[in-house]
Amino acid sequence: MKMSKVNIKSLFLGLMFVGTAGLMSAQTTQTDTTKTTAATTTASQSGNPTIDSLKKQIEANPKDTESLSKLAAAYQEASDWPNAIDTWKKISALLPDWAPSYYSQAYAYQSSKDDANAKLAYEKYIATVKPEEVEQNKKNLAYAYFYIAFAEQQSDPAKAKEHIAKSLQYDPTNQDALKLSKALNS
Repeated sequence: MKMSKVNIKSLFLGLMFVGTAGLMSAQTTQTDTTKTTAATTTASQSGNPTIDSLKKQIEANPKDTESLSKLAAAYQEASDWPNAIDTWKKISALLPDWAPSYYSQAYAYQSSKDDANAKLAYEKYIATVKPEEVEQNKKNLAYAYFYIAFAEQQSDPAKAKEHIAKSLQYDPTNQDALKLSKALNS
C-alpha cells in the first residue's frame, strides 16, 4: 500500500512539472476552438502511440491509477479534453480523496470552455486537499480560489470577495488576483 502512495505522489509531482507550462498557458491565453476541435479529432483518430499503449495497459488492469493518470495527461497534451475529463473522472472514482484529480478535471473543463463544471471541480479540489497537503498545493489552491472568485464576481460579489481573499492568502503576488481583489473591493 505504501508503494502505491509513493507512486501516486511521484506521478503527481511529475504531472505537475510536465503540466505547469501548459496550465499557465491555459490560464492566461484564449483557445481557438477550431484548433481544439481539430486537435481532439486528430488525437482520437491518429493512433497516438502513447495513448494507444496506455489504453491497452488499462484494458488489462482498469484500476491501474498510475496508467490512468498518464493517459489523462496524454489526452491533455493532445488537447483531447472530453477524453481527459472522462479519464480524470475515472481516477476520482478510484481515488476519491486524491485532490490532484479534481484540479486536473477543472483544468480540462476550463480548457474545453465548460466554466460551470470547471468551477465545481475547483470547489471539489479545494474541499479535498488535506491540511497536511496545503503547503505543497498553495499555488494550485490560489488559482482555484481565484477562478471561483472570478466566476462569482457578478452573481455573488460577497462570496467572490471571500474567495479572492483566500487566493491572495495562498499567493499574494498573483497580479490577476490582486486586480480582481481591487475591482471587487472598490
